[in-house]
Amino acid sequence: MRIDIFGKQDCAICNTTKRKLDHYLDKWGLAGKVEMKWIDLDTVDGRAEGAFEDVMNVPTVIVRRGSSETRRWDGEVPKSDELRQIIDA
Repeated sequence: MRIDIFGKQDCAICNTTKRKLDHYLDKWGLAGKVEMKWIDLDTVDGRAEGAFEDVMNVPTVIVRRGSSETRRWDGEVPKSDELRQIIDA
């Protein structure tokens, strides 16, 4: 399982989302078991990946199992109970 976070360095909500997800994974004992990837939309590579994934709002959080998208939040911070359900499923 992997969690992709698309955001920008100067976006307070994006940085809060990253810290919040780090905290959840640590709290649930999943740090290191669930991969988390930050994609910086201020870089050329980040913009290319964002375009490929149709990212229109920041932050965008995508949870994947293998190559399949399991859940996506566009322009919002995932709620802990929703995220936990997706991870536990």
